[in-house]
Amino acid sequence: MKKQITFLALCAMLFALSYSASAQQPKKVPLIGYLAPGDAAGDSSRSEAIRLALRERGYIEGQNIATEYRYAEGKVDRAPNLAAELVHLKVDIILVTGGYPVMRAAKNATKTIPIVMMGSGIDPIEAGLVESLARPGGNVTGLTNLTTELGGKRLELFKEAVPRLVRVAVIHDPGVPNHVLQLKEVQTAARPLGLTVGSWEVRGADDFEKVFAALSKERPDGLYVPPGPLHTTNRNRIVGFALKSRLPSMWGNREFVDSGGLMSYGADLADSYRRVAYYIDRILKGAKPADLPVEQPTKFELVINLKTAKQIGLTIPQSVLYRADKVIR
Repeated sequence: MKKQITFLALCAMLFALSYSASAQQPKKVPLIGYLAPGDAAGDSSRSEAIRLALRERGYIEGQNIATEYRYAEGKVDRAPNLAAELVHLKVDIILVTGGYPVMRAAKNATKTIPIVMMGSGIDPIEAGLVESLARPGGNVTGLTNLTTELGGKRLELFKEAVPRLVRVAVIHDPGVPNHVLQLKEVQTAARPLGLTVGSWEVRGADDFEKVFAALSKERPDGLYVPPGPLHTTNRNRIVGFALKSRLPSMWGNREFVDSGGLMSYGADLADSYRRVAYYIDRILKGAKPADLPVEQPTKFELVINLKTAKQIGLTIPQSVLYRADKVIR
């Protein structure tokens, strides 16, 4: 009888120890792969905003979520290797904050790991990233800004803000499909506005100084800069040139205006960050990208930097200032 009791007691103790050890096993912390076309410094405000948006949903970096960052530093040809690194790390989700080349690199790197795109300025259906906006059908979902459709609106606002605007110089990267499409739209929109558009190609960081020298001779009335990885990485150089040349500038989003650009019109970034956090939350809770519709922005913002306007000797009409969502004074 004593042996039986001892045996039962031993079993109970072993069970308790086994349960205790099992209970103490740390839960797997979800790992997010963050893939961006720019560099860490230029992307810091965006990555921090996304961290805050995730925190609002209960995800705290270093506690119940972790992130691996990879930056192409303006060289999109590095994107395939960077995407492959994230796949090798077995991340749970890949968040892509760039345009088509970076998105395509992530898509080619994996068919199983969920990919969330943020503000890709392309038609994801036409680009072959998803089957439809309502039913993506694969491992890609997220936000698309379709920024090419905003080119005409940006040019209209630019003309209103700078009434003397006649000749507009567009600095674009012909290797970025969004830039090619947006340039065509801007050229079409320019005619009824009485504007002429000149295009200046930059294919790498070394091309900027050549373009700046040419523009200094041409002396256009304004600078139009579409969003893109090369421009993001070199935005301080472009902003610096525009300020030194007292040249009004129109940009694709407010990050460039925060850095000293004159004005921007694009998707409301704060709202975009919240939606990115929504997708990550849904996927981590079991939703499949194939079933999460791709969203287009519903909120847009006009941002004007009055400090820059003063620095280049420009007076923005009150009618334009009244319509601005954010004025930097």
